[in-house]
Amino acid sequence: MNVQAPQAPSVGWTDLDRRAVDTVRVLAADAVEKVGNGHPGTAISLAPAAYLLYQSVMRHDPADPHWTGRDRFVLSCGHSSLTQYIQLYLGGWGLELEDLEALRTWGSKTPGHPEFKHTTGVEITTGPLGQGLASAVGFAMAARRERGLLDPDAAPGTSPFDHFVYVLASDGDLEEGVTSEASSIAGTQQLGNLVVVWDDNRISIEGDTQIAFNEDVTARYAAYGWHVQTVDWIKGEDGYTEDVDALYAAIEAAKAVTDQPSFIQLRTIIAWPSPKKQGTHGAHGSKLGGDEVRGLKEVLGFDPEKSFDVDAEVIAHTRGLSQRTAAAKAEWQKGYDAWRAANPERAALHDRLEAGALPEGWADALPTFPAGKAVATRQASGDVLSALAPVLPELWGGSADLAGSNNTTMKGEPSFIPAKYSTKEFSGDEYGRTLHFGIREHAMGSILSGIRLHGNTRPYGGTFFTFSDYMRGAVRLAALMGIPVTYVWTHDSIGLGEDGPTHQPVEHLAACRAIPGLSIVRPADANETAAAWKATLERTDGPVGLVLTRQNVPTFPRGEDGFATTEGVARGAYVLLEASSGTPDVVLLATGSEVQLAVEARTTLEAAGVATRVVSVPCLEWFDEQDPAYRESVLPSAVKARVSVEAGLALSWYKLLGDAGRAVSLEHFGASADYETLYREFGITAEAVVAAAHESLAAARGTSTPQNDSGTPEDSGTGDQQA
Repeated sequence: MNVQAPQAPSVGWTDLDRRAVDTVRVLAADAVEKVGNGHPGTAISLAPAAYLLYQSVMRHDPADPHWTGRDRFVLSCGHSSLTQYIQLYLGGWGLELEDLEALRTWGSKTPGHPEFKHTTGVEITTGPLGQGLASAVGFAMAARRERGLLDPDAAPGTSPFDHFVYVLASDGDLEEGVTSEASSIAGTQQLGNLVVVWDDNRISIEGDTQIAFNEDVTARYAAYGWHVQTVDWIKGEDGYTEDVDALYAAIEAAKAVTDQPSFIQLRTIIAWPSPKKQGTHGAHGSKLGGDEVRGLKEVLGFDPEKSFDVDAEVIAHTRGLSQRTAAAKAEWQKGYDAWRAANPERAALHDRLEAGALPEGWADALPTFPAGKAVATRQASGDVLSALAPVLPELWGGSADLAGSNNTTMKGEPSFIPAKYSTKEFSGDEYGRTLHFGIREHAMGSILSGIRLHGNTRPYGGTFFTFSDYMRGAVRLAALMGIPVTYVWTHDSIGLGEDGPTHQPVEHLAACRAIPGLSIVRPADANETAAAWKATLERTDGPVGLVLTRQNVPTFPRGEDGFATTEGVARGAYVLLEASSGTPDVVLLATGSEVQLAVEARTTLEAAGVATRVVSVPCLEWFDEQDPAYRESVLPSAVKARVSVEAGLALSWYKLLGDAGRAVSLEHFGASADYETLYREFGITAEAVVAAAHESLAAARGTSTPQNDSGTPEDSGTGDQQA
């Protein structure tokens, strides 16, 4: 039920606080005016709310921005970056006036949207609307999981790991579908540590949101299971009234609700009190203009001839935040020290997680799969996860309603869910480990990022590879932030078979490889899958997509019969089978389920006197990272005859193939049939690889291969080789 916020307690602001809020407004106007572009309106009207959170509500310390006990803040409306930047300046996080003056310019600490790792005090990169709020759900989930690992028995509100996640969100955030997905999950999870303040100013770039956005948002959030309140500054007795005490009371009431996330509707007028542009889209995404900035300063009692003018008394007061936080921090430290003394093993775990270190000998738990038995790499991945569960408590995750297909459930591990929502299939509690995202890939991607950004755990999430399209925005941001999130993308090709072209990813390998900073790993067999997980967990510099088969693939005899071990997986590409002569005539490069085709083709080519090297290429991105000497050892520049084999677009391969190289690929959508039929009919076969090798050898020699009546090389089958 939506309720009006209570009117007590009072925040106790002084005239100096109110002057600081007005300073925020003029700084926002000045900064956008100077650079000539940006979003001043929201930063102006949200000044009291942001100041309230930073100076009066949140537990944090500018002198210790990574303090474990801090509350987290997410500016979901990232276009209003000044809303956060000015608070970081006032509070003393390291920004100075010159940084505000350099807004949105090359090399500044104040880019157009807040960026993680770029500006101290920014917890997450927010740009695309909705991603911030959706990721904040992940922050809140991570806080609960970490408490369960470290201090599960403490009474509510008494643990050093108890804190809140605060979000400022806009109309645009709530219009994006990802927030609907994530907010539904948050309600089901009963995330009482999550507080969202919605700036309901009803203005977007196209003007009044009535043109496109008219549902009862508070009723929607109540239906999600959120605790909902309204603070209306528009209907004051004397007109627009910024009743900060009412907002403060609403936040305090939200904090007291421990079994629901909280949603506060804050009715505002954008750009208030600018004289002519308040309440208009003219203040949303462009500078106010000189006359309007002058008018705003006059209304607020600032000298219109001065820009970036901050009273010394104001900045001295706001930068006293660390001192005002000192008592709360000291009390927290006392509780934290007592916890460490009482829980030495958990304290050691906390220290390891804080350091981002893996436990000694953890990789010994990885399973080894016997040669000769065909195993789907999705199944191998599930076995790896179950094996790692006891030794890596920080590893947790689940699926977008595809757990049985993705094999993302660690055996015997409880679900992360309030106990009352347990089912006969999945039983759990609030500190469980198995995540259930429902059919919500977009929110899953954002939540995984939030979990990792919160701190110390390693999340993973699974769906079919074709549905990575639904989570691409979140994946791109994870890559931009460089955070180690793992995506378990199964059903990786036409090999999934009868579900047909809607479910068969064709362009997805190339499309995902096009995202800078994202590593796409497509292992060839079960043991390569285990090695891929090992390499993924040892990396901390970006997300990884594990792309896994539905169908069984052969398990190669590692270290026997000429087959290499899996030690080269972490380097992205390695020689799986060497040419009989040691120096190859042709190199076959393959990934995933197609490596077996390269191995089979090698047998035929070697029998015909063609020295053939097979290179398994689980990850092109990791191979790109290797030094030139290693790359040359795997793919000698003198060997021009090269063939890539992958059941998808060949777009990723041409930089390795060169002028003489050939690609056995799939350049069109799939079809509904069993996978053996599809591979045969679409020419993804060992015979096609052999034919492509002969073509490439001829091209490398500057000759041509014999053609049959259809114009394709002899013995080529129906392959989709690309010249």
